[in-house]
Amino acid sequence: MKRHTAYVVFGLFLAVALVALAAPANAEMYVEGYLGGTAAANMGQNFVVHDTEAIRVPQEKDFHLNYPGTTDCVLGGVKLGTWFVKEGFAGWSGYPDWCKYFGFYTDFSYQRLDMPGQRLSGVNYVQYTPQFFGSSINNVAGTISSEGMAATWAFMFAGRYGLLPDSEVPFGRLQPYVAVGPAVMFTTMNPKLQVNGLNMSPGGDTEAVIALSVESGVRYMATKNVSIDLSFKYRYAQPSFSYSGINGANGAPASFKLNPTYNLFSGELGVAYHF
Repeated sequence: MKRHTAYVVFGLFLAVALVALAAPANAEMYVEGYLGGTAAANMGQNFVVHDTEAIRVPQEKDFHLNYPGTTDCVLGGVKLGTWFVKEGFAGWSGYPDWCKYFGFYTDFSYQRLDMPGQRLSGVNYVQYTPQFFGSSINNVAGTISSEGMAATWAFMFAGRYGLLPDSEVPFGRLQPYVAVGPAVMFTTMNPKLQVNGLNMSPGGDTEAVIALSVESGVRYMATKNVSIDLSFKYRYAQPSFSYSGINGANGAPASFKLNPTYNLFSGELGVAYHF
């Protein structure tokens, strides 16, 4: 968590620095704050818990499990962007006229990524040590829950179109847009397992992974300097988490990996100031 906090502080510092550097520009740069809700498509997966027990009959157990991985959470974030016009970043006047339809913004968002208790299903392969020959396969059921978060720093290339132009906003007060770009996602999962006597709370694992971010929305320019933004965002990432700990039921060492696929869908409402 300390590493994650450092990344967040660095990102916010850079955003503030960019705003300060861009202060001489006007109208077509903007900073925006937004809030929204996030839902995730099935993040479930098959995974295996290795449990070596030597307290009673020495044996190795592999729980082959599947869980649905559903979640929904609140999202918050900030954008800093510009359109490629002379009123945009650095005030350069050499942009061709068609560049006014394109721009760039960086987007930092944060959300909890908690999964309430969900049912596990699968089988348990038990292999006994040589002095106890044999093996068995048993159906198992249990629950898994997890607390976590996802902080995403995206670099978005955007296109827009202007509708309802007037003298105050010549490009158009209503501006639908689409954007796509790479992102860095810092994410944590802290799972708890209970299944057929297996009881594990191994603690959290944090990973930084490359992600994809896609967004579409419509911006309404209430004034030349203030706009309202209604948008829909999709993020894709594939983190990998490793856990090891002690089976709380029998004191035996146990380990497992989670490799969820994040398909995160967000609806957001933001307010921006243009300068």
